[in-house]
Amino acid sequence: MAQLQASELTLNDKGRIYHLDLLDEDIADNIILVGDPGRVELIAAKFSSVRFKTENREFVTMTGEYKGKELTVISTGIGTDNIDIVLTELDAIANIDLKSREIRADKRVLNIVRIGTCGALINSVEPGDIIRSEYAIGLDGLAHFYEHDFSEDEGHLKTAFIAAAKWDKRLNQPYVKSASKQLNKQFKDFGVGGITLTANGFYGPQGRALRLPLRYPNQQYEFQTLNWQGLQLTNLEMETSGLYFMAAALGHHALTICLVVANRNTKTFLPNYHEKMDGLINQILDRLTL
Repeated sequence: MAQLQASELTLNDKGRIYHLDLLDEDIADNIILVGDPGRVELIAAKFSSVRFKTENREFVTMTGEYKGKELTVISTGIGTDNIDIVLTELDAIANIDLKSREIRADKRVLNIVRIGTCGALINSVEPGDIIRSEYAIGLDGLAHFYEHDFSEDEGHLKTAFIAAAKWDKRLNQPYVKSASKQLNKQFKDFGVGGITLTANGFYGPQGRALRLPLRYPNQQYEFQTLNWQGLQLTNLEMETSGLYFMAAALGHHALTICLVVANRNTKTFLPNYHEKMDGLINQILDRLTL
């Protein structure tokens, strides 16, 4: 089997994967992803014990035990560009021998749940509510750099979105990926299930303008006309499409559950959401360790 070259499988001077600073034994099979590095400590404080911790740039990792089951929590920072790094490197340590630089024959499968925040796009969801992303529509373009097949329903949803949004061909071509059926079933009673729109920026790509005028000022409202198989476009955030694509392409399971901190229609915002987030974290930890 051909070895992966040093410029492709990048390792640090300790022989650990470059950005995450991890080896395969450092992570559990059940992983929680968060954007904020500070949220890693918040979650790990609930563990009965912590056996491993490392930090490099915005990537903080802690592995420990919660109710007798091992869990890992990792911060990704913001955006699908960081998700590309995190998912690729997690899969590398799980499925590549870093010493021989050869892909392992027996594949390790990871269960990955992202706990995030988002802005709602429908009036029936208020700040403080929970959204479970059954599908994600990516505006970021990440998926187009890889060879991967899409399912028939993902293709149909993409077509429906392009029509509803009156999508301009000058923009990135959208792509659609679904959540892991296994994890979606495991968390089926968590919040509102719907379609998440993953934007490649916080301001203009999400319809926010401060000093720069928007080219598509009405796009946010056109997004909301989408209704596909009883599912609406429920929320906006910046990571889920990349997570779902990379996880599916690499053979892992992924699901995003977000706390709503703003509603873009009603113009409401929840600045102090920490108590709500703490409650959501507790629920997810309990469900992961059943």
